[in-house]
Amino acid sequence: MRSGTAIVVKHSGSHYLLSELPSWQPFPAVLKGRIRLQAGGATNPIAVGDRVEYVSELPDGQEIDMKNPASVVRVLDRKNYLIRKSTNLSRQSHVIAANIDRAYLVVSLYFPEVKLPFLDRLLVTCEVYGVPATVVLNKVDLYRADAGEYLSYIHGIYADAGYPVLETSVVTGEGIDRLREDCQGKVCLFSGESGVGKSSLIRAVDPALNPKVGAISTAHLQGRHTTSLYEMYPLTSGGYIIDTPGLRGFGLVDLEKDEIAKYFPEMLRVADDCRFVPCTHTHEPGCAVKQAVEEGRISPERYASYLGMLEEDGKFR
Repeated sequence: MRSGTAIVVKHSGSHYLLSELPSWQPFPAVLKGRIRLQAGGATNPIAVGDRVEYVSELPDGQEIDMKNPASVVRVLDRKNYLIRKSTNLSRQSHVIAANIDRAYLVVSLYFPEVKLPFLDRLLVTCEVYGVPATVVLNKVDLYRADAGEYLSYIHGIYADAGYPVLETSVVTGEGIDRLREDCQGKVCLFSGESGVGKSSLIRAVDPALNPKVGAISTAHLQGRHTTSLYEMYPLTSGGYIIDTPGLRGFGLVDLEKDEIAKYFPEMLRVADDCRFVPCTHTHEPGCAVKQAVEEGRISPERYASYLGMLEEDGKFR
């Protein structure tokens, strides 16, 4: 019997691929039953990016294959992770990825139209679970000429909130070199709604990679799902990219209503000046957050997202 420590680099249903990074030699693995039981409310016991211990009955030197997969016997502690509530199983959650150095949250202004409440849910979750995040405004070649002011406005909302914002275009190459440089030597997750150009962006960062690229549904101007599994890719320049399926819903997990404001950095900066503590920032007199919104120091769009999270409707859209 042989054993070792590896990283989960691919997850599709109950099938996993592991690799002992930095060596890139993926091999198949299955889960021990006790690990499945430890998943609790999550639909997946382990996720791409997880560090795991495995064992194999095969002797040293013999390749682990689908007929003789390794067995994952332990999941090591995570430094961070991203998790969302499952949209079709409202009582369960799904871990998107683990041990992430930076999450790139990809949106486009149009085709499909950006949904700021959805982006803000992603950002709040990154704050809760300790994942540094960058907002990527993609496809800028499509709307810079006709919607440049709106582009600058959206850019300003998130830059003012404290997030790095990167404008990118696969067509013109804008922002691609910067993105490639930022990803070097790191484990980076790319996530966003279907159709925002995430897979094309990954391929532009490293042309050696070939994640699936999908079309836009003209009926609803939404993306069609192309990535159906969670997968890590090695970058030629060093580092790794985790690609995720396009998301169409994102529910918050393990977050009480009175905690939500703590994960809006721009609200946290002024909340100590509220007259009442605790303050929900909704109806109380002398609320520094509401005053900041009125004075334009906090964007009304971000504040509206916050109010929407307080009024959770359970649909996570």
